[in-house]
Amino acid sequence: MGAFCDDDLTFSSNYSFAYSQDLRFSKHVHDNVHGNIYLDPLCLKFIDTEQFQRLRDLKQLGMAHMVYPGAVHSRFEHSLGVYWLAGAAVHKLKTHQGLELGIDHFDLKTVKLAGLLHDIGHGPFSHLFEREFLPKVLSGSEWSHEQMSSDMVDHIVNEHHIDVDDETMKRVKEMILASSTAATAKSTRGKQFLYDIVANGRNGIDVDKFDYIARDCRACGLGCNFQFPRLMESMRVMGDEICYRAKDHLTIHKLFATRADLYRTVYTHAKVKAIDLMVVDALVSANDYLNIASHIHDPSQYWKLDDMIIKTIETAPDQELKESRDLILRIRRRDLYQFCNEYAVPKDRLENFKKVTAQDIVCSQKSGATLREEDVVVSNVRIDLTRGKHNPLESIKFFNDYDSEEKFSISDDHVSNLLPTSYQDMIVRVYSKKPELVGVISEAFENFQLRTYGIKAQVHATPEKKKRRI
Repeated sequence: MGAFCDDDLTFSSNYSFAYSQDLRFSKHVHDNVHGNIYLDPLCLKFIDTEQFQRLRDLKQLGMAHMVYPGAVHSRFEHSLGVYWLAGAAVHKLKTHQGLELGIDHFDLKTVKLAGLLHDIGHGPFSHLFEREFLPKVLSGSEWSHEQMSSDMVDHIVNEHHIDVDDETMKRVKEMILASSTAATAKSTRGKQFLYDIVANGRNGIDVDKFDYIARDCRACGLGCNFQFPRLMESMRVMGDEICYRAKDHLTIHKLFATRADLYRTVYTHAKVKAIDLMVVDALVSANDYLNIASHIHDPSQYWKLDDMIIKTIETAPDQELKESRDLILRIRRRDLYQFCNEYAVPKDRLENFKKVTAQDIVCSQKSGATLREEDVVVSNVRIDLTRGKHNPLESIKFFNDYDSEEKFSISDDHVSNLLPTSYQDMIVRVYSKKPELVGVISEAFENFQLRTYGIKAQVHATPEKKKRRI
């Protein structure tokens, strides 16, 4: 099963969990990460809708496949994977602590549905739509894919007349929103630990990460030494909170370190970001004519929006789309925005860091230059271990052994002297929209950095580098 999933670790509970169900009423699909995934009748009612099938047309990693050709997996298989792991997690807890925790069929059903539907409202091109496109066309927008997922769940139930009770759907929607509203999403029946399984706003350990880390590493051909089955086997609920064995603290650190490595080498790869920036510009240019952002609060229209919007722009003859069409053509021909330079913000400046803008770069050019803001694109990339500047282990509770009733945190000085002293990076990258301006922009960027931090960037691009394909 690859670097992260040997046959004996294809999540060891796969078969025991599967055969705890009545398989006569289940359909199964074979997943390249988890093996056989069994789908119960209620979940199939949601899967067999046009709204859920849309997830097949949303690539999990957006435009990363332009650099990592294997990264063409979709939100569809990721959602099935999270559904499977969510059910397996509840099953594990029920097996080991079922009487103590009072886990029942309602709990299993709602957690599995939340796992299945947690990304049903996701936008095109990974997080680009939500974080980069919408802020440019809707000033002050607080739209989130989690809230749209919640709204889409209601739409699917009403549109397809799915026979499911209101209490079930209320719980499912609360669990989908748990990571963004951790302080307010409270269970009406207690069992707050159930809300941490799919989208954990408390400490960031959830089956969503388990699946996408394993799946993304496989698709991009990267090794992954984080073994989520170890955590699934040993987790325990103490005081309404999922806790982990103290001896597994380095396994948990590997989870966050692997995620950060994916951000650095895949999600924010310099070429991937160049393509992302071009897609954003293409969508912004086409927005008024195609009304791309006009239905973000209307599930009945929003579900029709997917990654194929690029093909719509690319093949449309309309003159109003020429600027967008030209940008898509440049991507196809690998005539990308040119990377000019980057620097990592010094650790002692992270606290008060202010995002760098194109205007900052233009104002730093030498007198007599003719650089304009529209020629420059700045990407401010933040990479952390999911808790910003804080060590994520600080928010996780551990126990020594299964006979112990005490839970505790592990401080930095008790982990390892080899772990980082800082838990986030901020990297500022500058791109030129025109190859002939790479030198001018690089020089202006260095002037800006010298003026701001008194040091020069170590990476420097020249116009000749634009011929490199990847």
